[in-house]
Amino acid sequence: MKEEHQLHMLRYTLTEQIVHGMEVSNLAYELGKELSLPQELCYELAVAGIVHDIGKIPLSGYVEGDDTLVVEEMRFVRMHAKLSYELLKDRGYSRFILDSILYHHENMDGSGYPDNLSGEQIPYGARILRICDVYCALTSNRPYRRAFDRDTAIELMIDEIKNFDMEIFIAFQRVVHDHPQREIRLEGIEETIEGELRQ
Repeated sequence: MKEEHQLHMLRYTLTEQIVHGMEVSNLAYELGKELSLPQELCYELAVAGIVHDIGKIPLSGYVEGDDTLVVEEMRFVRMHAKLSYELLKDRGYSRFILDSILYHHENMDGSGYPDNLSGEQIPYGARILRICDVYCALTSNRPYRRAFDRDTAIELMIDEIKNFDMEIFIAFQRVVHDHPQREIRLEGIEETIEGELRQ
């Protein structure tokens, strides 16, 4: 799953970036509520979800069009979280939002990036975004594969459970299993966004 998640991660259209951000935002907000976080932090998770991948936009031109991410391309992939942080740090966002964005690719076992943080070193908001980001990517269509259904996506995530905070992951499963109406999907919105962008 790890390689598949990274493959083509910079080759999205602006529309796909917007839709992905909205889906991560919605799920992060609901997960924050499930974790009984204060309303203000749930709102900040929603904001972080919208803009967490903004650093991919200036990087997308550096990635070649073939199907293999070479070493140089992987270096750019691993820059996007830090670049997102740099683009946003002087624009009035809270430390909670900025840390959530900067560290949303850190793994609980210390194998993530940009700083190889592990366990409790990883900011709580980043641990939430990590789970939401992976799930929304797996359950969305990509140029190289069709979207996985909910259960398959969760099985794939369980295979990589070392990446995730277990308490948050259990709460996440409650959101997508016990309250499926709270998992907001945005099928069909792509054409609407593309029409707005062309105006």
